[in-house]
Amino acid sequence: MPLIKTYETEEATGELLEIYNEIIKVRRSVGNNAKLFSSSPELLKQQLDFIKYYSTHPTLSMPLLASIRICVSTKEECNFCIDFNTALLVNYSKWNLEEVEFMKKNLESKKLTQKENALLKFVINSMKNPHKVDKNDIDALKKLNWEDKDILDALNHGARMLATDILFNAFKIEDYKA
Repeated sequence: MPLIKTYETEEATGELLEIYNEIIKVRRSVGNNAKLFSSSPELLKQQLDFIKYYSTHPTLSMPLLASIRICVSTKEECNFCIDFNTALLVNYSKWNLEEVEFMKKNLESKKLTQKENALLKFVINSMKNPHKVDKNDIDALKKLNWEDKDILDALNHGARMLATDILFNAFKIEDYKA
């Protein structure tokens, strides 16, 4: 049970109900990831805008973004996020569980391109020790044709995932059930 009040769909009123109805149109239900933010509709709107931005990202693929989220969440032991993003890869990108486990341990996957693997590794290593990032790291990504915007967006995605993991873990949000 969460340590803070979260609102179920039938409890939602006003602005929260409007947001929940938007979520239901797209996903058919309101998951615990949205309910986490239910006591602060403004934060929920910001979270949904964040998700919308990345769901239509022109260069960062869904499998790459889910891989970033899984690798960040594995370090943070956020089972909800690990399971949710694993389900995305398995159900929509046709990965198997062994491929997800390999990627979590090695920060690379045969399902991702060499270019995507390099960006995944950069994001996770940057989050482990941002002070070690230098011009050579950025130049290596640019040689693979990543733009500054892509590099920034990918690292921002990982950093926001870390913040979400902290919230889920601190407030004891229930695990995702496929």
